[in-house]
Amino acid sequence: MSADPTTTAAATAAGVGSAPTAVDNAPTPVGDRSAGRWGNPDTESGGGWAPHPSPAAGPLLGDHQDPAASPLLGDHQDPAAGPLLGDHQDPAAGPLLGDHQDPAASPMPHGTGTWGGTPGAPRPDVPHTAPREAVEGLLLGLAAGDAAGWPAARHRAARMPEWTRRLTRELDTFAEQNATTTLPVPIALNQPPEPLRLGPSDDAEWAVFTAEAILTASGPVFTGLPPERRLRAAVDLAWNALAGQVAAAAARAPEVESAVLPLRARISVRAGLGNLATGLRPPATGHDNPHFFDDAACVRAAVLAVVHPGDPRAAAELAEFDARYTQDGDGVHGARAMAAAVAAALGGATVDESVEAALAELPPVTEIGRNARYAVKLAQTAGSAFELVPLLEHQIVDHVYSYGIAAAETVPVALALATAARGGMTAAVPAAVCLSRVADSAPALAGALTGALGGGRSVPPTWREACRTLAGCALPRLAGTDLVELAGLLAATEPATPGGQFRHDTHTG
Repeated sequence: MSADPTTTAAATAAGVGSAPTAVDNAPTPVGDRSAGRWGNPDTESGGGWAPHPSPAAGPLLGDHQDPAASPLLGDHQDPAAGPLLGDHQDPAAGPLLGDHQDPAASPMPHGTGTWGGTPGAPRPDVPHTAPREAVEGLLLGLAAGDAAGWPAARHRAARMPEWTRRLTRELDTFAEQNATTTLPVPIALNQPPEPLRLGPSDDAEWAVFTAEAILTASGPVFTGLPPERRLRAAVDLAWNALAGQVAAAAARAPEVESAVLPLRARISVRAGLGNLATGLRPPATGHDNPHFFDDAACVRAAVLAVVHPGDPRAAAELAEFDARYTQDGDGVHGARAMAAAVAAALGGATVDESVEAALAELPPVTEIGRNARYAVKLAQTAGSAFELVPLLEHQIVDHVYSYGIAAAETVPVALALATAARGGMTAAVPAAVCLSRVADSAPALAGALTGALGGGRSVPPTWREACRTLAGCALPRLAGTDLVELAGLLAATEPATPGGQFRHDTHTG
């Protein structure tokens, strides 16, 4: 291997102003992709409709914001116009296909339950919003799983003074050099210890970032757009506004690497925002990305399922629209699968029906498709979620790459544990935590699905109180956000209507 994957990925993520070709030689240890239907991402921007954001772009969407001042619409674009298509895109083209798929091939897989849709049929209007109890279970289950994994303590330690983290690193070096088995943990010493106590971290905060877009779409900012286009417009504006903040921080710094950014994020998200800041558009922002394969979009997808309860296909299509900002290949497939599973659960499906909806979105020829089907097969014969852990550890989880965040591992683990736990959150989440290598997100994904299946009452009261409030360790402006209150707002949001196509994909949502 010609390059160290950790070094290559970190360098690209740090380079907010890096060129689109920064990852041409980066290794692709997991997942699969090709230039696919969009051709060479170095020569095609993806046909998006938002221009390069101003570096001075403000914070994400307050109610006071004038939609005419946003970076969302190009000067040439009438907000009331029809679907905006890239010049390279045939308006009659079918649904967005995975990079490996021939556009002339058979229709994409679809759900099989009573909540499933017919491929190629217009998306029906969703007749109801997701029940508040189910949305509450989704958010609290995700947050509880996020909090339970060991990486959450390190994420939350970001709110401690830097010297406390430096001391922890020095103690770790001491243990390594002196062959001691007493390992350090995040410490407070003479500082208030509240940031280190049990609670949600990065996954829950990026899920709320997506929830904000859902709420914004139903607010006054996009009243000039047809209702069916507002949500995707809100998602687009959310990403471009954040990219503008990143670009502004980089512009203020003497060099990009020293920029003080208003967020902490996965490598794929940092790289995607950097790509947006340089003028790239999806799908290039996710394709030209060293961590295209990771699961960063999966927690966002779980929240987007709220828009299409009971319609896994529509939820998957919407999730792909969002995922293309930061992912490609298995990263996109994983987002589609999680959205489909959670949407089915929100519509009243059983755990088996929900998992089947997820599998229907995973092409069998992909790594994530193979892993998920095999993991679920193992789960169907396991006596319990805990019994399944060693099998997943030895047969699904990878121990080669430097990060345990591949969607091809975490999504199959979440689906399998939900199956083995028969949809029970208190069985699925602790089992996911036992898989230490994928504990950064697999517990959160398992918690999101099982929480949606069981509702808010399935989350133990102690976990509910510990995990309902965000700390702001990844997105500081979200500190203090109450997930129970947010669930009520999301459940009251007007359902999405069909249509609303605009590039970078051709789906409805």
